[in-house]
Amino acid sequence: MKAVVVQEWTKPSDLSVSQIDPPTVQAGRILIDVKAVACNFSDTLIVQGKYQVKPAFPFSPGGEVAGVVKELGEGVTKFAVGDRVMAYVEYGGYAERVNARPEATFPIPGNMSFSHAASIPIVYGTSYVSLVPRGMLAKGETVLVTAAAGGVGLATIQIAKALGARVIALAGGSEKLKITLDAGADIAIDYRAVRAERPDDADPGREPLWVEEVRNATDGRGADVVIENVGGDIFDGCTRCVAWGGRIVVVGFSSGEIPFVKANRIMLKHISLVGVHFGPMAQNAPEELAASFRALMQLYEEGRIRPSIWKELPLEKASEALQALGGRKSWGKIVLTIG
Repeated sequence: MKAVVVQEWTKPSDLSVSQIDPPTVQAGRILIDVKAVACNFSDTLIVQGKYQVKPAFPFSPGGEVAGVVKELGEGVTKFAVGDRVMAYVEYGGYAERVNARPEATFPIPGNMSFSHAASIPIVYGTSYVSLVPRGMLAKGETVLVTAAAGGVGLATIQIAKALGARVIALAGGSEKLKITLDAGADIAIDYRAVRAERPDDADPGREPLWVEEVRNATDGRGADVVIENVGGDIFDGCTRCVAWGGRIVVVGFSSGEIPFVKANRIMLKHISLVGVHFGPMAQNAPEELAASFRALMQLYEEGRIRPSIWKELPLEKASEALQALGGRKSWGKIVLTIG
């Protein structure tokens, strides 16, 4: 079968497709014929050995797949051969076949394409869990989304709007701001542009102007829920413009800088600081995960959410896709198609 194979830690630019023996179905797993696989920023890290999961060589990257059930492993009764499914896996998705856990595999609605289905498991799953069970979002509240033009960011905007929230999007550059507004954001703030107006923002004694912009947009209150994808200075700014009694949900660190929080801000602003580690939910919170996906599928079937896909490329262009992701040249999702 065709697969993108990593034999040693390497750069995304060095990836290519190889022919390897197809996997056999594992006990307690579902073997999927992959039709589409979505690319994520974590894929750029895992091939370089910079991700928290470090697979044994050789391996294929890729965590979000959509396809058709090829075979059921011993003990699996949840699906039938031929079912259209989406799934998330630790890695292995950049290939024609992959094994997936039943708890992390979900049926594809009849009106959903494989490309849309591959764009949902991790990104929309993470966004929904961040907003609802972790962020405890209520209708009418204001959500601040950082890295808002990325896959998780755009999914968060769509879901938050579908749930009746007001959304402030934080992104860099006019093109990405337009993308967030097109996705449904009420207000879009360019963190780079507002910093440029006051070069001494780097002074730790002064707040970045985007923090003031968030406060101004909320009549001084701040955001009720912050979905934080960046880390570094952006995270610090979020602790300054979250509302009293608000919730900051830590989703990722796309800046590469893991921040430290000043605990007095947690206390003085009466805020909650919570994390989302979506991958292990299949093992640790399967019922909550299943409920989240049922809610997501209902929103999709009602036409209230739709994956934002920047490009669809064949598997052979995986290197090009990951370079675009790593270089922040893309927005939304990049999907690799197979067969």
